[in-house]
Amino acid sequence: MTVLGKPPGVDGDGALIRIGPPLLRDEADACPEGRALRARPLLVQQPGRSLRKPVEDFVFKPVDRLLDAVEHEGRTFGEASANRWFIRGCSAAHAEWALEAARIFLAAREREQSARIASGHPATHAVRPRWVGGRKLSTLDGRGVDQYERTAWGRQYESGDGTVRELWIPSLGRVNADRALPEVVAAAHVLASGVPARTPYMQRSEPLTPPQSQPCRVRVLGVGLGDGSTAVLGDWDVEETQRSFDLHVRGLMSKVTDGRGRRPGSDCVRCEALAGCRTVPRTPGLLGVRTPARPRKRRSVSVSDLRAYQDCPARYHLTRVLKLRDGRTESEAIRRGRAVDAWLNECHGARPWVPCREIPLPDTLPGLDGTELPAARAMIRAHRGLCPLDGLPGTERVEPQRRVAVYDEQADAVVIAACDVVYTDDGGVVIRETKTAAHRFTERRHLVETFPQLALAVLLLASGVLGGDPRRSRVELEVLRPDGSRLEELDPFDGLTLDQSRQVVTDLAVGWAADETYAAEPAPDFDCSACEAVRWCSVGRSRRDADTTGEAP
Repeated sequence: MTVLGKPPGVDGDGALIRIGPPLLRDEADACPEGRALRARPLLVQQPGRSLRKPVEDFVFKPVDRLLDAVEHEGRTFGEASANRWFIRGCSAAHAEWALEAARIFLAAREREQSARIASGHPATHAVRPRWVGGRKLSTLDGRGVDQYERTAWGRQYESGDGTVRELWIPSLGRVNADRALPEVVAAAHVLASGVPARTPYMQRSEPLTPPQSQPCRVRVLGVGLGDGSTAVLGDWDVEETQRSFDLHVRGLMSKVTDGRGRRPGSDCVRCEALAGCRTVPRTPGLLGVRTPARPRKRRSVSVSDLRAYQDCPARYHLTRVLKLRDGRTESEAIRRGRAVDAWLNECHGARPWVPCREIPLPDTLPGLDGTELPAARAMIRAHRGLCPLDGLPGTERVEPQRRVAVYDEQADAVVIAACDVVYTDDGGVVIRETKTAAHRFTERRHLVETFPQLALAVLLLASGVLGGDPRRSRVELEVLRPDGSRLEELDPFDGLTLDQSRQVVTDLAVGWAADETYAAEPAPDFDCSACEAVRWCSVGRSRRDADTTGEAP
């Protein structure tokens, strides 16, 4: 237990620890020191950075507002839905989804309550003040902390006598019945031990009048806002909750609180220490865009994000930022590609590694049926002759699914590249991208345009953020088809290749960087029926229906 020193460019009150269930998630690219800093929410960047959001980017925000209006303010759902104040700042499609989701939540809650009452259990009503667990110390401890807080996000309810408390955790689509046990237990422990508190923004919580009685039982439920499905994630008495907390959560909270060491990744985008951090690679101008005209909240972006934006700005915002998808069944090609990628990643990640040609072909692959398996097996068989591990000395480094995070200070964006394989080869660094296809692909001169991931890989190697001998470093594209395979190499230090790659990335990023509305403006060749969020987009529905009837939209 040691005091976390304030990183360069960070100041504030480090004596408060506040931990919610998301900080306990086991994520491959989590930054230990970054999460320890997030657990100290009053330590912030100095001078402060902009948190302005031109468009609402927290998908559940308008749903919470609508439910608050019904459950805490006594409005009917019709009254709440007619008041645009509750969907302020949201895009039209986000607002449409929120109205649908709030209605589904209320219906699910009514069904569950009716069933519980019919079974002889007490009814529960909504509670507005947030329950906060923790303790306040009289002096600073060995961490330099004098207040610990535990919080949980979701909709709060309790029985009339206060002996039963519930937390309903919404999820997109179907209910998430597989939440990690530590997250569920951590939330349940807040219900079991927390007290109603004021939680002012950027301040310590302040307990309100203690409840008349402490709970005897706590329940954590999940609810899907797509279909109203529900699941009981935890239902324990207070003693059971405490035992589970001691067993599954207490150690994790200490690990988060005392985290040391830095790892560039997705955590960088919200880190207050990023401006002064020298662990994350910096490449000003990587995206080739200007500094935002008006400061705004820092963002992360990937090539997949930029391609979605190119299809339609609204599609990017709905599916990549808000994660709204209608749950449609994926095509065979997508499922086949994912299954092949997963098999290759598992083989390439084995230690000690062996070339894929020495590994038997799989008899089954997750997500594929018997009629779909032969094409996938043929692609894996084709890969055997191109496997990057074939002949690679055991002293080299192989990293399948390597996530590379680079900070473009000019765009104030963390650029994320999820590379299929990054490996070293006699002093050089190689980025291998593997694509599955049912047909032959384009000519070599158009590779960076057809596969912009290659363009970003070229820029990453050319900038030196991955190190390596320039004479031995390269980008590889492996294309697998049922009838064969093909391998192409790109030299990131070739002038023409580098110029083409810069142009490709800039062309993709320039509109995204400046956009503050994310309007529904589909590209002329984009089929709106292929958009996973068209259900909530009036422009997309109109365009789709016009395409179906043959009329001009």
